[in-house]
Amino acid sequence: MSDTSEPQIEVPGEDDEALQRFLGTTSFGKQTKGAQADDRFQQSKRQQPVVSQPDNKDSDSDDDDDDSDDEDEEDEYPVSHEMVFKTHDRAVTSITLDASGGRMVTGSNDCTLKFHDFASLTPSTIRAFKSVDPSSVKGSASTETHPVNQVSFNPISPSTILAITAHPQPRILDRNGETLAEFVKGDMYLRDMHHTKGHISEVTCGVWHPQDRNICATGGTDSTVRIWDVNNPRQQRNVIVHKSRAAGSAGRTRITALSWAATPQSNLLVAAALDGSLVMWDGNGPYTRPAAEIRDAHTKDTWTSGLQVSSTGQLVMTRGGDDTIKLWDTRKFKQPLQTVEFPSISSQYPTSNICWSPSGTEVLTGSANGDLHILNPATLRSELVTPVTPGSALISVYWHKELNQIITGSANGETHVLYNPNLSQGGAKTVMLKAPKRRHIDDDPNLTMDLSHGIGGDAVILPGGSAPSAASFASRHPTIGLTASGKSRDPRRPHIPNTTPFAKSNADAAYIKEHIPLSGMREEDPREALLKYADKAKNDPLFTNAWATTQPKTIYAELSDEEEDGPDKKKARR
Repeated sequence: MSDTSEPQIEVPGEDDEALQRFLGTTSFGKQTKGAQADDRFQQSKRQQPVVSQPDNKDSDSDDDDDDSDDEDEEDEYPVSHEMVFKTHDRAVTSITLDASGGRMVTGSNDCTLKFHDFASLTPSTIRAFKSVDPSSVKGSASTETHPVNQVSFNPISPSTILAITAHPQPRILDRNGETLAEFVKGDMYLRDMHHTKGHISEVTCGVWHPQDRNICATGGTDSTVRIWDVNNPRQQRNVIVHKSRAAGSAGRTRITALSWAATPQSNLLVAAALDGSLVMWDGNGPYTRPAAEIRDAHTKDTWTSGLQVSSTGQLVMTRGGDDTIKLWDTRKFKQPLQTVEFPSISSQYPTSNICWSPSGTEVLTGSANGDLHILNPATLRSELVTPVTPGSALISVYWHKELNQIITGSANGETHVLYNPNLSQGGAKTVMLKAPKRRHIDDDPNLTMDLSHGIGGDAVILPGGSAPSAASFASRHPTIGLTASGKSRDPRRPHIPNTTPFAKSNADAAYIKEHIPLSGMREEDPREALLKYADKAKNDPLFTNAWATTQPKTIYAELSDEEEDGPDKKKARR
């Protein structure tokens, strides 16, 4: 071959192409992290179509223009990609994140709170690291469980969480789920609510003070709004009694939603009630009389589930049970600025909410068919409609400011985190940037045995050793070997039912029969127990055998027919 000849490029043959298809790769060698992240982003891209409904749209535009408009809408809002959490068994009723967006807590109708830490998640391990029952009591096995109505991180101090269940006593938890305080329950036999120390019936909603980390407010079905100091849970700080003017209500109603907003110019606490009223107080007090009240803001006896004041404190958005969404101005708190028809799901899911975007230029809410609606607050028209969980109602929505991500909770128990790799920061984007966790052979429960359920070092008793300690590996690590929903990872291990307090302190019938001698005599007839030895005592007397020959035979007197009728009647005295 001469030096002037051009080099020839070797074309891969059929054998090389077959090997590449078998290995699932198009090139050999180490790939860059950027390429792997792009592949994971592509896998998490949403396949559902985006139905865009702008206010001014030309009906004669081409299909290409419509497609380009949809792409522009996707780039404007963080809805192009999603990450799904399937950690609940029932409807997700409330969602909250701390201020930095590193930890997410979700509440559900399965009576549990799920704690998620984005920093410890990978694309292949999307699950909750802890499950907490906010109604549980330490040291007692017979506890009631209640659905979670609302859960909220403290916006100033992310180390505390307000947890509200269908119970008169809300709780303050830390960021790991441990109970810090439980508010007191009031006396239900007092008629005047001003004299009660706490709620006397179910608490439906709650909100933190926007400027004081130690203050929160709760509303309940006892027609009161109570302001608490977390450092003094035995006594509320203030009690606001809302007197309903509806006919036949006896002056009482139910508080359905609360919102608290504070700016340098104003501090407003707004509440919605079942009688259709919308009440506003000055957040600094006094609370003896409301600053403004709208009696017929929504239809009477409909559950107004969505209520939020804008960050400027000038606008209030409400979503009522009368299938309407209304915009109110706090400076002219009499008539709504805008009203639009929107089907409500509060009759089935009373915690369905509505929220403002971080910039205050959009409004988020969910629909009964599982669509996410982004509304224009000026016209209350849908700027963007995208399906999240088709066929399952979208209950709770949340738009985080730092992450720029939208989190939704659905009736099927799924939590969706919507994001855009170009617009969002942290959260789901951080999880997708990580490499999937490599599976080890020990991760397969079919091939290995979980030590928490099998033989561990604590179960081996050596000669001369002490008894096994109660603080075993299984008791110290109650979540190891369980899935995110609390079920056993080992399919061969049956479900162990919860032990009731009665079974712990009382022995069952089988134990008594095996370990207590003559325990069966309690259920036997004593007469039959003696008669079964009559023949044996007659044929083989054991104690009276010495008198068998000397003892005379007992002779009974024979009764005549007249004596069998009964004794003679006594003669009557004259």
